[in-house]
Amino acid sequence: MRGDHEADGRVAKLAAAIGEPARARILYCLMGNRARTSTELALVAGVSPSTASVHLHRLMAEGLIKVLAQGKHRYYSIEGADVAALLESLAVFSGGVRDEFVPTTPTHLRAARTCYDHIAGTLGVALHDRVIALGWVAGRTVEDGEALDVTPAGGAALAKLGIDLDAMRRLRRRLAFPCLDWSERRPHLGGALGAALLSLSLGRRWVVQDRDSRSLRVTPAGQRAFCMHFGLRDA
Repeated sequence: MRGDHEADGRVAKLAAAIGEPARARILYCLMGNRARTSTELALVAGVSPSTASVHLHRLMAEGLIKVLAQGKHRYYSIEGADVAALLESLAVFSGGVRDEFVPTTPTHLRAARTCYDHIAGTLGVALHDRVIALGWVAGRTVEDGEALDVTPAGGAALAKLGIDLDAMRRLRRRLAFPCLDWSERRPHLGGALGAALLSLSLGRRWVVQDRDSRSLRVTPAGQRAFCMHFGLRDA
């Protein structure tokens, strides 16, 4: 009986956390697998930044959302697929329809840009997704989040591109990890592997960097190369 009571209490706490209107708006705002800042979520929820902070702490305490600190910014996202499935089921049951995240980043920066020493924007996110889909990298959980390991197939593919995996492993930095993209709000490829792909792309003039900004322009040669090597048809 005690176990039943504990389970019932847990359900009641989750229901209460989701059931508050401002928190519900925050959760459904994050359903599109896009991370947002507390300032953005305060606007979505229609509350003050301080009130939004209280709501976000409650949702984190219940295991419904998580936060990623990147530089001086903190990005909030759904905790995982189980939470998304729960919210989706509630939306279906209630008959609700939710708007998707619409980025406001300038087009030239959103398409492709540098993030420190790796590729960000739509192109960076697409490369991240493709190296996973191709089986070149595989994710694993580490103490401070998630890391990506290069698979044997990935090592062979990278070698054909002229990327030295052993040299990357000797560097005093993470080999690869998902770096949250501030315009797409989905991961692009960070770490030594991300840096190597940017260096390769610049060296072979697959992309050209703008002198006055972080934006990258994909060249005709780059469009062909990204299609041939990664299966990206809209680079």
